[in-house]
Amino acid sequence: MKVLLTGGAGYIGSHTAVVLLEAGHEVVVLDDLSNASVESLRRVEELTGRTVAFVHGDMVDEALVERTLTEHAVEAVIHFAGLKAVGDSVRRPLDYYAVNVGGTLSLLRAMERTGVRTIVFSSSATVYGESAPTPYLEKMPRDAANPYGRTKEQIEDVLGDLGASDPSWRIALLRYFNPVGAHPSGRIGENPRGVPNNLVPFIAQVAVGKREKLVVFGDDYDTPDGTCVRDYVHVMDLADGHVRAMDYVAGHEGVHVWNLGAGRGYSVLEVLASFEKAVGRPIPHEIGPRRAGDLPAFWADPSQALTDLGWVAETPLDQMCADHWRWQESNPHGYAD
Repeated sequence: MKVLLTGGAGYIGSHTAVVLLEAGHEVVVLDDLSNASVESLRRVEELTGRTVAFVHGDMVDEALVERTLTEHAVEAVIHFAGLKAVGDSVRRPLDYYAVNVGGTLSLLRAMERTGVRTIVFSSSATVYGESAPTPYLEKMPRDAANPYGRTKEQIEDVLGDLGASDPSWRIALLRYFNPVGAHPSGRIGENPRGVPNNLVPFIAQVAVGKREKLVVFGDDYDTPDGTCVRDYVHVMDLADGHVRAMDYVAGHEGVHVWNLGAGRGYSVLEVLASFEKAVGRPIPHEIGPRRAGDLPAFWADPSQALTDLGWVAETPLDQMCADHWRWQESNPHGYAD
């Protein structure tokens, strides 16, 4: 199929582009490059020997999206574009609702007018909220605890209503957990601008000398070593999940929801130890106070994705960290090198 990736020059989008191209699909990327680099797509082409059509623009621009869908004869959309930092969403809620929800509405209106009815949406485990018991199941009530999570929840509602209104829509909602790692080649990977919001890219920047030390936020939680426990999934496994979900919904009408996670948790100190193994030396860190809003532990129940898609997160933590370090060590300044 011809597949449009919104936000496709970013971390997860660029890895998904590789998997799509290797599976024989054609890829069109729409990205405003506000948190990405077109260099990632050049490297995707290098890795696959295939061409990526790139459109520089914003999904809020409905006319541009419609023109892109028409001119490139797009058959399916994988929707990554949006703002994605929890803390930032608390400070800038209007921006998050305008970009994430408003932008998605523009995309969906353009899809409706052009007859494109297949979409895979990049949702998040944050929709489950603070009171959900672990492991998270797709059938659990949603209760997002921050503006970022609520934008994902609202977009899920919009897509659910859309699917109910017209059975020709084929929709996947992918709630994934903590993407880490990089392409095994080290040529593409995560390239956060500013201070990383997530643990592994922060550790990687400390290891490469961009940051002084890691602060572990609390070691007195009710977990095996006192630090927070999270579900980490390799970005290449995650990319494979997107392609499998797209292939599935192309043949199944309606709205389908899947968790994409490893189905187990690792503590902050476990991740740090694994990354130190990859680097071959200790990484400076200290224990700090708890951070407001952090949950002690959560992870996915990914069994539905296995049943429906044959998908499982196969990559162990040590390999995730080794791949992430290969990317960071080879590209200490990201795509600016």
